[in-house]
Amino acid sequence: MPIYEYICTACDTRFEALRSFSKADDLISCEQCQSEETQRAVSAAFAHSGGRVVAGSSASTGCGTCSGGSCSSCGV
Repeated sequence: MPIYEYICTACDTRFEALRSFSKADDLISCEQCQSEETQRAVSAAFAHSGGRVVAGSSASTGCGTCSGGSCSSCGV
């Protein structure tokens, strides 16, 4: 089950919830103020391939902390 990030428009609290895809946009109460004036936030996703090129990808691998190309931490 994915973790979704939500924002409460009543108190500006950001919180996460583990929910199924089918319930991602259902009403959810704010963890701080219990308001149902919440909306799902767009959050960044993270995927790690263990430093290997993922099938169908033309990206080269770098030092493992980036997806290849120009990186300030390894200079690749």
